Amino acid sequence: MHRHEGPPLRKFVPFAVVGVLAAVTGAGLLIGTYDDRPPWGTDIAYEGGFVLASRIRGYDVDGSRTKALLAGECARMERDGMGGGRAVHDPAAWVAGCLDGAAGRPSRNQGLVR
Repeated sequence: MHRHEGPPLRKFVPFAVVGVLAAVTGAGLLIGTYDDRPPWGTDIAYEGGFVLASRIRGYDVDGSRTKALLAGECARMERDGMGGGRAVHDPAAWVAGCLDGAAGRPSRNQGLVR
């Protein structure tokens, strides 16, 4: 019975080195381009505001909090830092998501095609 030992090291090592260098270069380019912000940061911010407002709207018995959100409390909450780490990526998108959630509109990020 013949045992296969894989490719010889002279062929394997250069391909492995090239693969590692390509991965490191790609990671460096992504970090250089986006720094701390993920490429989908706008979607994260929007959904953060949408979910928060939807929860507030769901637990609002008399409708006063929902009216306040629509009257400008979403912007005040973001300004006061209540949006958390998600609002940092794109504050305007967080406020837009909050207003959509408070108004009861569906999220703009739902579905396969946007």
